[in-house]
Amino acid sequence: MKPLRKAYCRTFQTVFKIALPFLPYRRPKIITSVKDIPEILEKKKKGRALIVTDKGIEKLGLTRRLEKALKENDIPYFIYDKTVANPTTANVEEAVELYRDNYCDCIIGFGGGSSMDCAKAVGACIAKPRQSLAKMKGILKVHKRLPLLIAIPTTAGTGSETTLAAVITDAQTRYKYAINDFPLIPRYAVLDPKVTVSLPPSITASTGMDALTHAVEAYIGNSTTPDTRRDALRAVKLIFQNLDRVYENGSDLEARKDMLKASFYAGCAFTKSYVGYVHAIAHSLGGEYNVPHGYANAVILPFLLEAYGSTIHKKLKRLAIEAGLTEEDTPAEEAAGRFIQAVKDMKQRFCIGDTIDAIREEDIPKLAHYADKEANPLYPVPVLMDASELEQFYRILMPEASEDSPEA
Repeated sequence: MKPLRKAYCRTFQTVFKIALPFLPYRRPKIITSVKDIPEILEKKKKGRALIVTDKGIEKLGLTRRLEKALKENDIPYFIYDKTVANPTTANVEEAVELYRDNYCDCIIGFGGGSSMDCAKAVGACIAKPRQSLAKMKGILKVHKRLPLLIAIPTTAGTGSETTLAAVITDAQTRYKYAINDFPLIPRYAVLDPKVTVSLPPSITASTGMDALTHAVEAYIGNSTTPDTRRDALRAVKLIFQNLDRVYENGSDLEARKDMLKASFYAGCAFTKSYVGYVHAIAHSLGGEYNVPHGYANAVILPFLLEAYGSTIHKKLKRLAIEAGLTEEDTPAEEAAGRFIQAVKDMKQRFCIGDTIDAIREEDIPKLAHYADKEANPLYPVPVLMDASELEQFYRILMPEASEDSPEA
């Protein structure tokens, strides 16, 4: 990256870090069961709920307990279940229409990050009916209070139930962008392990590694606080203790509960301290090819950790200690290597590869441009890179690159 732009990015990030204590961050109130939602709606004097989810969640029957609870309390509800893996502007428009046509007054995001992001975007459109989503992209463009928003994560990974971000893909251009503002933070997060039990091992693994990526990128960045460092360390410890357990036995409710906690802590960490180039690259791949976000993060993570080199060795050592991979007296470089290797081993155990088959060489400049535009100057990464430098990672992820490598 050119020196002038680098100076601008670091200045922007420093100002943002100084402002952190004065910004209106808040944590959602935690509920431990979907059965408690009717009581909250009655307390808040809300009577008609829009549930935003996807077809997969509906087919698995995961919304049944919530629907039963609402029916038993005579609370009308309406379900939008067309959310796709990377929610589009078309999804949001359809859900907004359903909300308005049925005079709803609250929104329940039920599912993975896609459903929760779609629910947040619906809330933003209800709060600002005259403004398009495209005009809300970026930082602090929403301003207005959303309808009551409750998030029910069915995966322990995205952390979207804690964050101020909604990531949306333009239905026409496939450009993926984030809307970031404090009103998007859900008022309540329902951490109910029973809704995660039906997840297949592959999704359990990729979303768990998504949470790991959140915690790691938040921790190694330059805008951490004591709170975000503590949350990231908690998340990493819980993930290393429980992810293999839930991968092997999806019915382990105790491990499922701990993974939901890990995702929540990781979400709290990156909401304040932000993520990095792993996410920026993953978002571009999701927008262009519909690559699932958690899977993309898992594939990319070790490549970026290696690229950052010695700048993050001390921080990775602390993560390695928390994960139970090394001792206090281990040299930082060695400890960092153990942590990166542990991430690679985790990928192998969970059958997550090192390549993204969909990537085409002719798309790489555009993808790198999107990643650059998303990350700079906002993300306080350990090492700054521009679009031309980010292109190398897309090429590393191409199957041909893997076949040509010395290890292949």
